Amino acid sequence: MFTHKDIEYRSIFVVNSLEHRALRVTQGELMLEDTKTQQTLTKLPFQKILALFIIGHTSITTPLIEKCTQYGIPVVVMKSNFRPVFFFSITAEANFLLRKKQYEYCKGNLQIPKILVENKIQNQISLLEKIRSKNDNIQSVIEQCKKLLTSLPDVLDYDSVMGIEGNVASRFFSVYFDAFDWKGRFPRTKTDAINSTLDIGYTILFNYIEAFVRLFGFDPYRGVYHQLWFKRKSLICDLVEPFRCLVDRQVRKAFNLGRCKIEDFELRKNEYLLKANKNSDYTKMFYEVLIEEKATIFKYMQDYYRCFMQQKETAQYPRFLI
Repeated sequence: MFTHKDIEYRSIFVVNSLEHRALRVTQGELMLEDTKTQQTLTKLPFQKILALFIIGHTSITTPLIEKCTQYGIPVVVMKSNFRPVFFFSITAEANFLLRKKQYEYCKGNLQIPKILVENKIQNQISLLEKIRSKNDNIQSVIEQCKKLLTSLPDVLDYDSVMGIEGNVASRFFSVYFDAFDWKGRFPRTKTDAINSTLDIGYTILFNYIEAFVRLFGFDPYRGVYHQLWFKRKSLICDLVEPFRCLVDRQVRKAFNLGRCKIEDFELRKNEYLLKANKNSDYTKMFYEVLIEEKATIFKYMQDYYRCFMQQKETAQYPRFLI
């Protein structure tokens, strides 16, 4: 299992295989090559790699798997639309005591779910409060969200927790992007450039969080808040919630500065799809902020693991505050 020192000195390695890139292992190091020119672009010792993210098509060789196994490096492979198709990691999978506690966790227990939702709402309120020019509508939404937040500890059923989370999210998105002719948040429908960019960011965040969660041996499919569905990684859905604010802030900032714009997308079948030549730019944009927070995210996951394993009081569970 990784230590905090490992996270400080190891890095996420992202390969955009859509641009004639290939991986190979040479003399015990990972090499990234340009398949057109046969030039070596990057050479890294495996000791420096925290996780390997591959976007697009590539070949995963036996030597690569052996080295990733030796150094406990998770490998995430995503399609060009950032949809994950493969995850490899054997780190900490022998932690059967942790998984036993996961399976024994009572789904009717709302204490941990309330912490996750509370943390998410706190960050949404913080983002709204940091808007420099707040109009009356934004200020009103902030007050509404605060009022909903104060009601969270008193709710007694799962649907009420979800209701508060949904109400706050609806109010948050109604004003956070209103400077960009925003029509509202529509997950996975890609109705406009901002919705499509948020989907990309949340997908990258999801994979990033999963890489950390698996380091401790959690079963990613057994969550405490999101419902259990076939092939749904409910625990990752749970632990993504406090960190969504990182994506929200980055998207708003990028559209404000012109780093993201509608011209980066093409409209096909009423969906705004990112142009292929922009994939690496958008990936870099989100990994910049996530890698900057890597030590904080690792510490959060480590504290969550310790609290869950030791069945500590919910007040001791970690919070991530933006």
